[in-house]
Amino acid sequence: MLQLNISATAHALNYLPQYYADQLGLFADRGLTVNAEAKDPWTGVLDDLDTGAADIALGGLWVPAMYWDTPRELTVFAQVNHQFPKALVTRPAAPQFEWADLIGRTVLAPGIGGSAPYAFTAGLIREADVDPASITFLRDLSTPMFVELFEAGLGDAIVTDLVTAEAMQARRTGVIVNEYTQTGGLGPNSVYYCRTDRFDELADRLVRFTSALQESMQLLKSVALTDLQPLLTAHWPAVAAPVLSAACMRMLRSHTWDTVRIDSAATRRWMRILHQERMIRAVPPVDELIDTTVVDQIDPAAAAVPHR
Repeated sequence: MLQLNISATAHALNYLPQYYADQLGLFADRGLTVNAEAKDPWTGVLDDLDTGAADIALGGLWVPAMYWDTPRELTVFAQVNHQFPKALVTRPAAPQFEWADLIGRTVLAPGIGGSAPYAFTAGLIREADVDPASITFLRDLSTPMFVELFEAGLGDAIVTDLVTAEAMQARRTGVIVNEYTQTGGLGPNSVYYCRTDRFDELADRLVRFTSALQESMQLLKSVALTDLQPLLTAHWPAVAAPVLSAACMRMLRSHTWDTVRIDSAATRRWMRILHQERMIRAVPPVDELIDTTVVDQIDPAAAAVPHR
């Protein structure tokens, strides 16, 4: 058996295709043993790539984008999320929410796990012709801390993951008024990347891994949610089953798990948003940021984005 070690920025529901592939034995079917570990703090994924403790990292595309054209050379080869599975939660439910409703308001945007929740939200706000500067954003604290503070009265809205959003709805402390998988379009939210100097060495294992991941995504489209419940409970035993199921169903209904192939147009859009936030010095060419040779070796029919 070949071995592939993954260092991930989180242990999250949006990574479900990887966990499902492991449960079904899809990696083993391809002669691969996959070991995955979530790092706290998440920046440990970069340390693991440097030391060789991990072969690949799983996290936001914004990290390789920020390091593009620097001495730290990273190669992105596949994605696990084709959309940004986040939500905006407020207290009262607006009849029909619009981004302009937030002008003069305060929004909590957790950032201890990275800057993407704020940056993508700011991008959506700009695309709606609203100036993010007209909204007060509180950032740089963890999701649990911001949720606790929001439920104690701080702020008017909070950006969060779908599991947390569903949990808040279940507690009646917040209402989802904007689900990004429905309103935010496509985007490579979570991707796999490695050190560029190890890409050729890892290529065979990356093809095996990515092929299994794509098969897992296709199988998830037809699996009954009740059949997934034992896997969900095993990974997140502290989260109420109805909350997990509701969040999982939102992702199953979306394009989040459509394909391992990273969309070029969606990537350019994400890079534009990051550049507007000055998180990157220049917009990297897609073909310099992403190497498609791994995905290209998978059956083209399986790698293509399904049309619904």
